[in-house]
Amino acid sequence: MRLAETVSELVERKKKVFTDASDRVWEFAEIRYEEFESAELLSRVLEQEGFSVERQAAGIQTAFVASFGSGKPVIALLGEYDALAGLSQQAGLDNFDPVAAGGHGHGCGHNLLGTGALAAAVAVKDYLIANKVPGTVRFYGCPAEESGAGKTFMARKGLFDDVDTAITWHPGTSNAIMQVTSLATTTVRFRFLGKSTHAAAEPHLGRSSLDAVELMSVGVNYMREHMIDQARIHYAVLNTGGSAPNVVQSEAEVLYSIRAPKSAQVRELFERVKDVARGAALMSGTRMEFFVTGATSDLIPNPTLERVMHRHMEEIAPPVPSAEDIAFAQRIFASIPEPDKQSAASRTSREKAAALRENPLLPELAPLIEGSMPMSASTDVGDVSWLVPTIQCTTATWAFSTPGHSWQAVAQGQSPHAHKAMLYAGKAMAATAIEALLDPQLIAAAKQDLALQLAGEPYVCPIPEDVHPPQPQNPANTREAMTLST
Repeated sequence: MRLAETVSELVERKKKVFTDASDRVWEFAEIRYEEFESAELLSRVLEQEGFSVERQAAGIQTAFVASFGSGKPVIALLGEYDALAGLSQQAGLDNFDPVAAGGHGHGCGHNLLGTGALAAAVAVKDYLIANKVPGTVRFYGCPAEESGAGKTFMARKGLFDDVDTAITWHPGTSNAIMQVTSLATTTVRFRFLGKSTHAAAEPHLGRSSLDAVELMSVGVNYMREHMIDQARIHYAVLNTGGSAPNVVQSEAEVLYSIRAPKSAQVRELFERVKDVARGAALMSGTRMEFFVTGATSDLIPNPTLERVMHRHMEEIAPPVPSAEDIAFAQRIFASIPEPDKQSAASRTSREKAAALRENPLLPELAPLIEGSMPMSASTDVGDVSWLVPTIQCTTATWAFSTPGHSWQAVAQGQSPHAHKAMLYAGKAMAATAIEALLDPQLIAAAKQDLALQLAGEPYVCPIPEDVHPPQPQNPANTREAMTLST
């Protein structure tokens, strides 16, 4: 039996376990570093499948590493399960209707992502047992991909140091190998401390921290003309110092996200932004503090692994949508604003865009391209890719032109076709992992690819050593404490 057929059979045999787990994670909809129920559910599934599970990996409450087998090579499957704040939405609807007003939702499909990678890990484990193949398969439960840099903290702790190949995927609107680079990023909070006074009676005695935030914004805006076009600097004011205009604000706070194609470029921009903040403090007579809250490195593609995974995706073949799948996708497509449709159409041929308007779930696999394309987004998978050869694919879990981080993505998170596309990704990842386990030359070639692209540049973790992941309270512990107290 061909590897594609073997792997497909292994995944299909347990598909209800995987789809049920994905739907439960969708229902939990827990945001970064608060994925307590999601992490525990996936950990228990893996334990039932014979994996040993290390919880609270890297000192992160909702991170874990599940292992099966022993010795080399070590193949890592990366899973995510964090949701997005404010994206609550009922499943299966083509109109905006939140489950809970202001609640959370899986607008990036990480309920599918984590469980698809879990399906791959279980299939690899079953293959190792059936064929008595040496080696280790690991599932990395990675929290807080959304602006939390969970994998970056895990990389800093050395959790990937003995890994030979890392494999993952992401939900999307097409079936393809992710031949992309990503933007490196640093997220930093700036706090200004001034002096509060009566704004009418004694304004000359006050020093406004809100003035400092506004001056910083002006300074950073002037920077934009003098940085590379691909760089991005975004900000959000977190604290304006109060709502009373007749009180000089003694404290104000702003959050900045700095992005550029390369980690070194982000470091240079960060220094300039800090200088702007210092200048704003000097001009306003305030004191400035800053706190790095997260950071990720740029993504390093791996052409050797891309060719292997693409071949497996061809042999397994994308799932064919049913008439009901297509009808739901057409309704979702109709709900998407026209500018989003035009933006999606601009990234493909005119003929294919027209076909996708008729059937937004065309079961095609995109061809491999020469080189890689820049992706105007950031991911902590980038930090893993600096340390170990890393490969990603995407499958069409959503209707064509569905924007990421949208209610439409949440609405499709439990659909039958999303389940099929998730399992397709799991099969492709499992087949790639098994080939790497069986072929040491493949791993050697992938490592050579990585070394050539890095050209001797060492990995520098973008998160300072004195910055630690948040430690929110586990609601289960709170409930237990309340029970004991009563």
